[in-house]
Amino acid sequence: MPQPTDSPRPRIAILASGTGSTAAAIMDAAGDTVAAEVALVISNNSGSGALAHARERGVPTRHLSGATHPDPAVLDAAMLHALVESGAQLVVLAGYMKKLGPRTLSAFPGLVVNTHPALLPAYGGQGMYGDRVHAAVLADGARETGASVHVVTPEYDEGPVLAQVTVPVEPGDDVPALRARVQAAEKALLLEWLASRFA
Repeated sequence: MPQPTDSPRPRIAILASGTGSTAAAIMDAAGDTVAAEVALVISNNSGSGALAHARERGVPTRHLSGATHPDPAVLDAAMLHALVESGAQLVVLAGYMKKLGPRTLSAFPGLVVNTHPALLPAYGGQGMYGDRVHAAVLADGARETGASVHVVTPEYDEGPVLAQVTVPVEPGDDVPALRARVQAAEKALLLEWLASRFA
């Protein structure tokens, strides 16, 4: 259901929940290494860094959450309306910690992407995010981990994998050390994928 726009560049919408470092990186790359523009940043957290980064860059923002729309179906409809109104042709989840509703996903088939801090399908699924993933990798004694860019589907981490990068697990790694290297690789992978997607 993405709508045609008058903009000469493809339009991206970003959904984020936290500090917004990945959202900021996408916004800074847009129009430079990524031949697209960020049309909208949505957060379920009204105080998120992602919204602050967007406002600093003049990118439109929306706060949509259970606080603004307690009924999940109404929230789903509001999310879909905001994305369509923005003219977004791709939706990027950048640290977005909520599940998207069925109407939004069905309106953007194959056009909602997310990253995961492991080599999917390994260490994916409900409840597997952030430090839980890194802790599981270390507990298993794995010699490598990595990051994935994948299509978002109704089930957690089950969509097609679009790109991956491997990150070695170093002797003596703990969760913070592994997290730092994987997060850097994850962000770089997403930016590389977006650059190729809009080349």
